[in-house]
Amino acid sequence: MTLNHKFLAQMRAATRSLLRRGPAVARTVIRESVKNATAMQAAAVNGAAAVAPPASNQSAYDAFSDMLADLSRLGLNSNPFNVPPLSTGAAAAGLPGHFIDASYTNDAGTRDYKLYIPSTYAGRPAPLLLMLHGCAQNPDDFALGTGMNTLAEEYGCLVAYPAQSHQANASRCWNWFSAADQQRGQGEPAILAGLTHDIMARYAIDPAHVYVAGLSAGGAMAAILGTLYPDIYAAVGVHSGLPFAAAHDLSSAMAAMQGDFRTHHTPGKSLPIIVFHGDRDTTVHPANGDELIKRRRRHPAEDVVVEPGMVPDGHAYTRTVHRKPDGSIHAEHWVIHGSGHAWSGGDTRGSYTDGKGPSASREMMRFFRTAR
Repeated sequence: MTLNHKFLAQMRAATRSLLRRGPAVARTVIRESVKNATAMQAAAVNGAAAVAPPASNQSAYDAFSDMLADLSRLGLNSNPFNVPPLSTGAAAAGLPGHFIDASYTNDAGTRDYKLYIPSTYAGRPAPLLLMLHGCAQNPDDFALGTGMNTLAEEYGCLVAYPAQSHQANASRCWNWFSAADQQRGQGEPAILAGLTHDIMARYAIDPAHVYVAGLSAGGAMAAILGTLYPDIYAAVGVHSGLPFAAAHDLSSAMAAMQGDFRTHHTPGKSLPIIVFHGDRDTTVHPANGDELIKRRRRHPAEDVVVEPGMVPDGHAYTRTVHRKPDGSIHAEHWVIHGSGHAWSGGDTRGSYTDGKGPSASREMMRFFRTAR
């Protein structure tokens, strides 16, 4: 919408006045304004005409909402009042943290993203997880389906959800199959790596605990980032995805999705990796999970343990653990028996989820904290 410049000038004047009274007063006043504005918006959404704001107040509310959205895009460090943005993602899940909208641009392009900042974040170095959605998904849907924000509260982890654009891919798939998007310093890997660096510059992030995970096309792109940028990411999680360089165009992509790999890749530095795949996945063949584990660089005298399991009233699974000689876990491969192309243990309110477990989100968080 076009902002009312007179109204903005009044808001700036009011802000300066509030600042002279101290940040505590300013914070209280603005939070109350947000509370009232949110109540007006909720009433309008619910059709409560009797308490809907008059037209004169509605324009003020709209302008104020836009201003808050601008503040949230700058990040909390640029918001001296710690104003919660009018985003429904965190509130809808009943979480106490902030779920803010942001955008990142570099020479390779622009991508919007959402960032969950747990309520426990207090400016001390924290882990960061980059979560890459699958085709036809978006950050809100992916956050809901994986439940990763809930775990972020538990583990004190920031979680970023980049959004693929319709302009880049009509189905919102990350372009993992494009040769141009499999090179360091260009294409979508460069955008996503730059986005990660930007968040690390804006917030207190522990550089030794930065991870990337994804589903399907997002899982394939996570594998690309782990291969091209081992200097940024400490470990990789791939759910129902494909290995790096599995394809170079649409034709080879279709073949790879059916388990026919026509390209080969010699790994460089091998990051710790956790792989989940349903054995009834008809979209991305389970052979891709096998290939992801196969292509990594193996350690001499590596110990491999196969652990079958069963979720009560849920799926059976096979967990294969690869340990280095010192006993640390370097790779895990989870095959979910009876599951298809869906996030294991996910919230069924989100798309492409299978609530029968085991929880891929919780196991990934555990793996990231302990693998090396």
